[in-house]
Amino acid sequence: MAETAASVQAINPGITDLSELLTPSKTASIEFSGFPDFVIELTYLSRDEMLKLRKKAVSMKINRRTRQPEEELNEEIFLKEYIKAVIKNWSGLKMRYLSQLLPIDDSKVTNQDAELPFSLDNAELLMQNSSDFDTWITETVGDLANFTKTN
Repeated sequence: MAETAASVQAINPGITDLSELLTPSKTASIEFSGFPDFVIELTYLSRDEMLKLRKKAVSMKINRRTRQPEEELNEEIFLKEYIKAVIKNWSGLKMRYLSQLLPIDDSKVTNQDAELPFSLDNAELLMQNSSDFDTWITETVGDLANFTKTN
């Protein structure tokens, strides 16, 4: 065990405190399952960063029945802040993929291989209207292994 600690110290001289290594977030480009070339740039947020996001969306309300203050989460504000924090960009979201993620008017799509550009508004609409997309984003962002070099 002492040999391992010594070898780590030799590789990373001067690092003796975990706080020197901590980072509030990590970003990685990850392909969306089942959609070749649809790559999303996602950010893993530390617990502290997630709490900050939640705090932006919480307000205190007085419960009329108990007359006690209660936290009330504004889900719309939380979703907007969450999307802004974790979805940084995407590429390869083809029109033909959209019809598999949410109901769209196919008659308005002239080129199935055309890509929908990234915008926070487009990301928000996908999160609100596609449970598959929402679930995949939430599960992927929640798994630190997706953001490590050993992955």
